[in-house]
Amino acid sequence: MNHNPYEGLEKLFHEPRRMAIVSHLASADRGASFGELKEQCNLTDGNLSRHLRTLEEGGVVAIVKTVKKSRSLTQVHLTDAGKRSFAEYLLVLETVLHNAIEALEPEAVPAGFPFLSEEVLNHMA
Repeated sequence: MNHNPYEGLEKLFHEPRRMAIVSHLASADRGASFGELKEQCNLTDGNLSRHLRTLEEGGVVAIVKTVKKSRSLTQVHLTDAGKRSFAEYLLVLETVLHNAIEALEPEAVPAGFPFLSEEVLNHMA
């Protein structure tokens, strides 16, 4: 591996709260409501709105607002481009973590580490 993997640590995903939002959406086939994201990611309305706006501007999420029985509903979905970008980011992060684990003394590494995907292992060979 000749390139610097740290260059792939995308700031859009690397912020912890956005990582939580995107990770939750990646596991939600039908997306998630604003309220669900707020609760699952332990965010305030303002913080969640700000992070969703950043993710939307980055093309990662689509936000659909509807009104049902005079009640406003906000549903958030990962876009196809967002899914691809997040998967690429996770591969880079996995590589970076693997490099860090390999640099540690063996007694500092928990049993069972690293859990690497075949793609990362093949890419590193």
